[in-house]
Amino acid sequence: MSEYILEMNGISKEFTGVKALSDVSFKVNKGEIHCLIGENGAGKSTLMKVLSGVYPYGTYEGDIVYENHIQQFHKISDSVKTGIAIIYQELALFPDLTVYENIFAGNEVKQSGIINWNKTILEAKKLLEKVKLNIAPDTLVKDLSVGKRQLIEIAKAMSKDVKLLILDEPTAALNEDDSENLLLLLKELKAQGITCIMISHKLKEVISIADKATVIRDGKTICTLDASKGEISEAIIIKNMVGREIEDIYPKREKKVKADILLELKNWSAYDSQLGRQVVKDMNLHVKKGEIVGIAGLMGSGRTELALSIFGNAKSYKLSGEMLINGKSKALRHTSEAITEGIAYVTEDRKGDGLFLLQDIKSNISAANLKEIAKSGIINENEEIKVADSYKESLHIKASSLEQLAGNLSGGNQQKVSIGKWLFVGPKLLILDEPTRGIDVGAKFEIYTVMNKLIEEGLSIIMISSELGEVLGMSDRIYVMAQSELKGELSIQEANQEKIMELATQ
Repeated sequence: MSEYILEMNGISKEFTGVKALSDVSFKVNKGEIHCLIGENGAGKSTLMKVLSGVYPYGTYEGDIVYENHIQQFHKISDSVKTGIAIIYQELALFPDLTVYENIFAGNEVKQSGIINWNKTILEAKKLLEKVKLNIAPDTLVKDLSVGKRQLIEIAKAMSKDVKLLILDEPTAALNEDDSENLLLLLKELKAQGITCIMISHKLKEVISIADKATVIRDGKTICTLDASKGEISEAIIIKNMVGREIEDIYPKREKKVKADILLELKNWSAYDSQLGRQVVKDMNLHVKKGEIVGIAGLMGSGRTELALSIFGNAKSYKLSGEMLINGKSKALRHTSEAITEGIAYVTEDRKGDGLFLLQDIKSNISAANLKEIAKSGIINENEEIKVADSYKESLHIKASSLEQLAGNLSGGNQQKVSIGKWLFVGPKLLILDEPTRGIDVGAKFEIYTVMNKLIEEGLSIIMISSELGEVLGMSDRIYVMAQSELKGELSIQEANQEKIMELATQ
């Protein structure tokens, strides 16, 4: 009998002439945590969809050997019957149903053909205990946090006697505490004999949890790293992911002392009427021309609210204080007025608020400045193509064509389209809210390179980020927020992670 629970041998998969997977092979031992890593678009999710039957037998080349048998999964239910369960980044739960109804949806506990609800609730309680979730089974899913919903998905998988659990970016939308709890749970599942395959961009998580890690690049298997041999380190992973050494993740930029102030806030406050509280309190800050100002702070510290108050008061807060642009007092009452004054905002939620996912690249890039390519209310399509093509080239957007839907792009390329959309309005100040959230290390490097290029061209950037390394690696100056207030300003020479965290936890 093989020591492997899974072998994927020579897997190739094409989409209308585009080779998504090319002769990919990897093996997973029974009872291990095996991480699958690679840049966005490398083929990780495609490979797991082949495994789970989303892409059925006959639509790919190669063999799936699971528990010593070659498998032919024609649909998802075929893989589920063998003990394979996959949990996607977008959770597949019914928000208006209870926890126990969700756990056993499609797998109901029946007696004589009739659902036995009492037994369902009892079984749900046992599964909730296994995933360390202390909630009532009759709680509605819509009333739970994302972290708790993730655990319900795992409980749902365990209700089907899962042997191989696949998690696609399971911590992407979780805070640090929920992420830590989930990783601890995966280790406990491993102790119970359950094998896990985890797709993740977060290298620290991979290093902390993986027994082995397989790197995929451009649809091909690059290597499998073994933690017991000391092979799973950040330097080794990055080198294999991007095909080159990245000695410094943050590209070099000469940080010159700037003089002219572009934006200044004096005693700036914002009151959210819906929440009934101040979301920005009495802040004084400034942004000079041609510099990157980092805004650090914990989640809920008011960083995004500050950005929205600057960007034409997008949430209709009650504002007080003074905003000066190039030394002149301004009262921006709408996002259109902010755009006119040269301010643009790239949201932290590119899928929800930043892009039209069902529209193509060119439509997204032109969306914020249609008047520039229209005459008498009619869009000049040739001009739109020229504009979109110029940003596709300058931002190195990887896509088959300008007609490719934004929703089909990798996270890094979606972010570049979102940046291109706002560069097209010709801003002087670009506010980037979590610019590299959910994208891999190679794509991060490309985003940082774009930022440096924009600074060299004379733009100013406010960068909000939860990654302290990113704030320290890219900023000229750093402001730290906590509880909706500004707690301190640090020059890049004096700043370090300890000083930032000290201010952020005041």
